[in-house]
Amino acid sequence: MDPQLLSYYEAIERASADMLSAARAGNWDEVVRLEGACVLLISQLKHAAQEPAATARGTPASTDEQEAARVKSRIMQRILVNDAEIRHLAEPWLQDLDDTLSGRRKTLH
Repeated sequence: MDPQLLSYYEAIERASADMLSAARAGNWDEVVRLEGACVLLISQLKHAAQEPAATARGTPASTDEQEAARVKSRIMQRILVNDAEIRHLAEPWLQDLDDTLSGRRKTLH
């Protein structure tokens, strides 16, 4: 795997972890801002992945490439775990937003 591609995965993981920290703190504006950063990073990753690879396809993967694939897999797993926890934390906030938008606002009596 191209080291540049791996750096994109690492940057997305960092943004994902930052999103989770912001969600835990209830800072949903920051979560949304970081989500936008993730979208940009993912777009850049897709573009970089389409560039021709330096090595020929179909050749056996070197030890470094195998390790890079393992690292990528671990990063993807952490991103998915972070995403699941963010979604879990967002559920009450999203329900409150839905209630507010549909006119079922809670009263404080």
